[in-house]
Amino acid sequence: MIQDGEREASIDIDGTRTFGETIDFGRTAKEYGRHRAGFPDAFFEELIRLGVLNPGLAALDIGTGTGTVARGMALAGAQVRALDPAPHLIEQARALDAEAGVTVDYTVGAAEKLGFDAAAFDLVTAGQCWHWFDRPKAAAECHRVLKPGGHLVIAHFDWIPVDGNVVAATEALIRRYNPAWTMHGGTGLYPRWTVDMTQAGFDGLRSFSFDLPVRYTHEDWRGRIQASAGVRASLDEETCRKFDVELAGILAEDYPDEPLDVPHRCWALIGRKP
Repeated sequence: MIQDGEREASIDIDGTRTFGETIDFGRTAKEYGRHRAGFPDAFFEELIRLGVLNPGLAALDIGTGTGTVARGMALAGAQVRALDPAPHLIEQARALDAEAGVTVDYTVGAAEKLGFDAAAFDLVTAGQCWHWFDRPKAAAECHRVLKPGGHLVIAHFDWIPVDGNVVAATEALIRRYNPAWTMHGGTGLYPRWTVDMTQAGFDGLRSFSFDLPVRYTHEDWRGRIQASAGVRASLDEETCRKFDVELAGILAEDYPDEPLDVPHRCWALIGRKP
């Protein structure tokens, strides 16, 4: 069910950006592309229902990673460009696009300095990445490259920790191996982004969220966690190996049933350039 977002994620937003300066998602590209769940079809369907995503519009996806949002928009008929600072992630994105039968124009670049003309796009999206940016600069750049009446969509698709579930157990293990990791305990809701949009000049803000489980085998969940910022993107190879062995033991002992139904929340904030 689509519902309004209400409560702030409890992760340390400012600390997360600082932590992000120490990580390298290029080291996780293979696991990221294979194991990380992309945005669900219902996310794109809701953007279409709201009139934000339509066939033929010019879209830009920033912080694209392996292209999950860019690819979804291309499948909906949009003309999509996308950028990310990690070339290895873009390589994975292109391979996944080829499997899906779509084409996206990728560029290596930063959200804070978009190399595009003013008023070039009808839609700019940022999926699972806004917390990594210098947010005021990124918001200003998104505003600059949008056409009047165009939209910025900031979206997240987060696992949800609940006492006793596999997410909470996994987060506790990540924190033990990597005390610098700041992204634990989240609710999947980010109302602080409304301030970023408003200060950059966007209006007509609206949000939606919905929950759904994502199914993982034990192997896939271990791969998904290896792809995370708190593990392979920031820990050395031997530490990652020890972590994986311990996680496998926790899954076998405490969560033996497969597949795992891992609770996730999809949340999106939409703003319009006047």
